Amino acid sequence: MDSNAISRLTDPVFIRSLLERHGFRFSKALGQNFLTDASVPARIADALCADESCAVLEVGPGIGCLTAELAERAGAVLSVELDRRLEPVLSETLAPFSNTGLLFGDIMKQDLAILADGRLTAPTRLFCANLPYNITTPVLTKVLESGVFARSVVMIQREVAERLCAAPGGKDYGAFSLLVQWHAEPEMLFTVPPHAFVPQPKVTSAVVRLTQRKEPPFPVKDEALLFRTVRAAFGQRRKTLLNALTAGFPELGRDGCRSAADKSGIDPGCRGEVLGLAEFALLSDAIADYL
Repeated sequence: MDSNAISRLTDPVFIRSLLERHGFRFSKALGQNFLTDASVPARIADALCADESCAVLEVGPGIGCLTAELAERAGAVLSVELDRRLEPVLSETLAPFSNTGLLFGDIMKQDLAILADGRLTAPTRLFCANLPYNITTPVLTKVLESGVFARSVVMIQREVAERLCAAPGGKDYGAFSLLVQWHAEPEMLFTVPPHAFVPQPKVTSAVVRLTQRKEPPFPVKDEALLFRTVRAAFGQRRKTLLNALTAGFPELGRDGCRSAADKSGIDPGCRGEVLGLAEFALLSDAIADYL
């Protein structure tokens, strides 16, 4: 497709005309903000590194500006959109692309493995999305835990992006940081200011690339127990690790939690926010021995 035809999908005048023609009104509840900077969807699509051997699952296509850029690069693109009112809009804007498909529904109600096997039949599967703040955590958790996608590039609120990439000890570091970094290697790529959207959001966005790990970074006896340990450590962030674990593992009691920390070589008087994945792996294995 001609690059000028793609770039018009971020032209505010064209967007206004397109939406008026289809009687579309923005929904604040759905967090709808459409890009008006043509460089952003192009940079996102480039960062995904898709080619003809790739099938991309996109969530929240809007009017299709990112979808079009993805379709230019990938073998196939399947876009999942919650708002059925966008069906006539997307039918018009994506008409030139024979390698795109639309699925209207809630991404959280989809089984990603089944969806991928049925609709993303390519050697490499990728994920791409412009995610509203209120669904970022559940969608990314679902995507990463599915293990379906080799790589994901998402545009999210900057503060959430900083959480994904945070190192131990910082104010942004938390349980979600550990979950993401257990499953993937996150990279903050660039930020997107509010004036790059219509309507303008009140926050700055950021684009993050998540490269799925082929295997966990550390061996653990029980992955579910690892994340229970993480949640316990951050459940009472201001308390010492010993106090937090005692609250999170009442069946162990204070003495059992102290013994598990000692066995793993971790100071029970520290706070959970200073521990990295390696320390949590050791701690959860020690807890496993006491349960």
